[in-house]
Amino acid sequence: MADNVSKKNGIVLLLLLLLVGVFGVHRFYAGRIGTGIIFLFTFGIFGLGLIYDLILVVTQKLKDGEGKNITFD
Repeated sequence: MADNVSKKNGIVLLLLLLLVGVFGVHRFYAGRIGTGIIFLFTFGIFGLGLIYDLILVVTQKLKDGEGKNITFD
């Protein structure tokens, strides 16, 4: 199971999402550059993407660029 856990910090990810998520900064931090660019130009996919990402982050199901889960541990 430890092989599927990212080195990225879930708390940092959550703070970035809450503070500057509309610009996709949390997606860039997670290593998901493509979706970060989409968030940047659509203001968080018009807010709907922010809600979706908030659910993923809180449930620790958002994956980093390598496909590993980002957790709060």
